[in-house]
Amino acid sequence: MAISNTGSILDAPVEYLKGVGPQRGELLRKELEISTFEDLLYHYPYRYFDRTQVTKIRDIRPENEWVQLAGTLINIYEEGEGRKHRLVATLYDDTGKLELIWFQGAKWMKKSLQDQGKYIVFGRISFFNGVPNIAHPEIEPINSETSVAGMQPVYPTTEKLKARGISNRSFAKITQSLFEKVKPGDLPEVLPSDILSEYRLCSRYQAIRWIHFPDSNEHMEAARYRLKWEELFASQLMIARIRMQNTIQQGWKFEKVGEYFNEFYNKYLPFELTGAQKRVLKEIRHDVATGKQMNRLVQGDVGSGKTIVALMAMLLAMDNGFQACMMAPTEILAQQHYQGVKGFLEKMGIPVALLTGNVKGKDRKNILTGLADGSIPIAIGTHALIEEKVKFSNLGLAVIDEQHRFGVSQRASLWAKNERPPHVLVMTATPIPRTLAMTLYGDLDVSVIDELPPGRQEIKTIHRNEMRRANVMDSIRKEVDKGRQAYIVYPLIEESEKADYESLMAGYEQVKVFFPEDKYKIAMVHGKQEQELKQRNMERFVKGEANIMVATTVIEVGVNVPNATVMLIESAERFGLSQLHQLRGRVGRGGEQSYCVLLTGNKLSKESLQRMQIMTSTTNGFIIAEQDLAMRGPGDLYGTRQSGTLKFKLADIVQDAGILEQTRHAAQRLIEKDPGLTAPQHQGIRNILLQQSQQSKWSKIS
Repeated sequence: MAISNTGSILDAPVEYLKGVGPQRGELLRKELEISTFEDLLYHYPYRYFDRTQVTKIRDIRPENEWVQLAGTLINIYEEGEGRKHRLVATLYDDTGKLELIWFQGAKWMKKSLQDQGKYIVFGRISFFNGVPNIAHPEIEPINSETSVAGMQPVYPTTEKLKARGISNRSFAKITQSLFEKVKPGDLPEVLPSDILSEYRLCSRYQAIRWIHFPDSNEHMEAARYRLKWEELFASQLMIARIRMQNTIQQGWKFEKVGEYFNEFYNKYLPFELTGAQKRVLKEIRHDVATGKQMNRLVQGDVGSGKTIVALMAMLLAMDNGFQACMMAPTEILAQQHYQGVKGFLEKMGIPVALLTGNVKGKDRKNILTGLADGSIPIAIGTHALIEEKVKFSNLGLAVIDEQHRFGVSQRASLWAKNERPPHVLVMTATPIPRTLAMTLYGDLDVSVIDELPPGRQEIKTIHRNEMRRANVMDSIRKEVDKGRQAYIVYPLIEESEKADYESLMAGYEQVKVFFPEDKYKIAMVHGKQEQELKQRNMERFVKGEANIMVATTVIEVGVNVPNATVMLIESAERFGLSQLHQLRGRVGRGGEQSYCVLLTGNKLSKESLQRMQIMTSTTNGFIIAEQDLAMRGPGDLYGTRQSGTLKFKLADIVQDAGILEQTRHAAQRLIEKDPGLTAPQHQGIRNILLQQSQQSKWSKIS
């Protein structure tokens, strides 16, 4: 957790360190964003090697991953042209010999190596035709200064840095020279002393020193525990402060349940609400009656009936003289919500407006007038709703769908639409495990709709390999011939966009062979299409004018086509679990039995096979989300990167759930005791929060 005092030694440019200089300094800046002493200090190692062990060449076994050797270097030569150009050398000791290879920086390395020189070599072992070799080893001449280190840190680095001679060993040396300059006073303690003793945390200086250069396993563990604790504590403090602001944030008081809500519930609700929907409505009614602003997240799997809950909350706002709006991340989702809500409220004569970027001219003017004078009580739209020109007469409730798709500032703009902020109801179909929800949405009260409405059938999920493609296509044809629709989805991964695009086009041609165009209508949607064409093709499928939709993963969360009963996912092994589950949720939205087919290659890795087994064994989004989190870590799950809450250097909210729990309790206690963190002993942690909030633009809005 970076925190430095202005004018301290930590602000010094990294090139002033022994062993760096201007050229290496520039490289570190470009490659790893290390500009200052402080940046280097917080560039932590991610693992350690026991460097006291020197292996004899004859004792190398296939199960050895990393080895340290000592020997003499001979036969140093370059070979190959262009991309195949490389430097090769042979290392021998009294038991045998092995090859060392450099593909990058070969000329530079050749100048620095000496024939018949004695060297310590360290690297990852690999075998070619049964013979061991090491590519890009760390190599250091044996002389009077050579020390065989104990636990050597291994730092995140890049090929470019290695090619320029900044190996792990030199990284460690540069960091060692940094610690000759940095003293305990340069790294003041930020955690209060009572927390240090209660949770048995080592000091900050010790932790940072030990994480780079532990002299024992215990010290390394103590350092990691302390630094993880600090990271998670800062994030939980931030959440606790937001939560406290929310609880004291004055909100509109919805005192009555009136005729709009009751008439809809008694006369126009087309089905019985599930127990889960009733429970969540009760929680919402309680929130909006307190006079404090509601901030509630409603999580529910695809098809669990979140929209009807949101609609009834909107009617509650109308009963109390307020307007309501619902904001969706894309035009097509906004359209679908609009059609759904309008369909429900038509018989009650309640006007509903749709406001998106495509609504222009007279229509737009009429909507803006209606919202400003209060004659339009409910508006559905995209981020067009938060434009400055859009004024509400009396906005009391804002519903946000799939909120992780909106930036913090966009969500905060809704708060300015009335003199007091409206109540906020956030809906997501992305099931979020409890540990992740605590970190991401700690400032929200969480409701879960964990029942499917009656009449919905569970989607049958089947895993097939490439050999069974013809059978799979026959099954899809049978469904389509019954008048149903099908999705065929191809992966699109950024790194191989061109190849994926080509395989999508080849797949499209293949689909046309199975489904001739004279008999079947196929719509195609992918990221390279113009927005207008994409929209048109989506609408053809939504309206039933196309039988089959061939698409990359651009098909939106929430797209609702009740007649679509088959989802075929091509190269399913290339998708993560949560992605597969989201895609599967595009079908099974009507009363008919629906199917999801996971089509993979014939050879699968252990992890891919595990994902297919999980998908075919459960349709419970929360179980899948837990498994996904366990398999992949929090990374970029659920589009959370933009939230700024998961950028931890060391902490992992899955592995460190225990520490997360501790820090949550500690943060809540501290904020209750000192809400503004004004006490002298809380200044250090306050500075960290100030620094973090500037970096991640945290705001009061969830």
